[in-house]
Amino acid sequence: MDEIAQYDYELPKELVAQSPLPTRSDARLLLVNRQEGSLSHMHVRDLPDVLTERDCLVLNDTRVVPARLVGFRTKTGGRWEGLFLEAAESGHWRILGKTRGKLSPGETITLVNAEGADDIELELGVKEPGGVWVAKPRSDEPALALLERVGRVPLPPYIRKGQMVDADRRTYQTVYARRPGAVAAPTAGLHFTDALLSKVEANGTALCRVTLHVGMGTFRPVESDSLSGHDMHSEWGRLDAATADRLLECRQKGGRIVAVGTTSVRLLETAAADGNVKPFAGHTDLFIRPPYTFQAVDAMMTNFHLPRTTLLVLVRTFGGDELIMRAYAEAIREEYRFYSYGDAMLIV
Repeated sequence: MDEIAQYDYELPKELVAQSPLPTRSDARLLLVNRQEGSLSHMHVRDLPDVLTERDCLVLNDTRVVPARLVGFRTKTGGRWEGLFLEAAESGHWRILGKTRGKLSPGETITLVNAEGADDIELELGVKEPGGVWVAKPRSDEPALALLERVGRVPLPPYIRKGQMVDADRRTYQTVYARRPGAVAAPTAGLHFTDALLSKVEANGTALCRVTLHVGMGTFRPVESDSLSGHDMHSEWGRLDAATADRLLECRQKGGRIVAVGTTSVRLLETAAADGNVKPFAGHTDLFIRPPYTFQAVDAMMTNFHLPRTTLLVLVRTFGGDELIMRAYAEAIREEYRFYSYGDAMLIV
């Protein structure tokens, strides 16, 4: 299974969700049972009926920053669009950008804020591999404060061509988001409400929180013909000692580690590289693909993913190729809603 062409499928455009449901937990949930090879239809709100008091539900508490930038080349007035990736302690930003013509070091970009007014300038510095620019804002404000004013929600292009509405500031964020740093949402977590999480806990299932700051590389299609030829992106994550202890205790009591989202899976598997979950802090470029033996994750909740992506490869590696392909075919037949604002599956 090394050829990326084997991870392709056709999806009717009308099944790509353009907005979330009014109540997040009303999303449909396709239960995929690996042991039985069965598929069952339910809703996310039914999750407490599937989890047990011995299980641990692992949530990625990263918070999406308003990373989409809009502006113009200060000298020429030419339109410019960009994406904030991260800020260094020196105050420099790493950004992606596109415009007509060729940008030069020393050139400035004027950012337009959410009210449509000209705001701060970014001075371009060094251009790194992959088209990433190092830029310095002409402001002493912290990066997050600046982004709250000049940034937009970084929606993927399949949702309204990336154009946000005010509601996206709330809906493209999990209710348990705490640690700013992601430029894309950990979308499986978008289905949870505070009420649902309270019900899960009331039933005895433990909630554990980890952090993996989701980068845009997560959603990019694999461009090489083979998985082995793909250059996997790197993302920063953290799993603390207390959480590692709780997860080990869960396993020792016969419970399941249930990861919410592929981001949680990648972090958990990185932290359990030697067979047991241990504390972890740093960058991971783990690419889960066949053949891979999972060390930490027993069950996974995840959305339906784009073709030819590392996310789909991960899910099929975990769930079994034939079964997950059958699940996707069933979801399409039953007109599930796909991608970031869409429905979900739970693989047990």
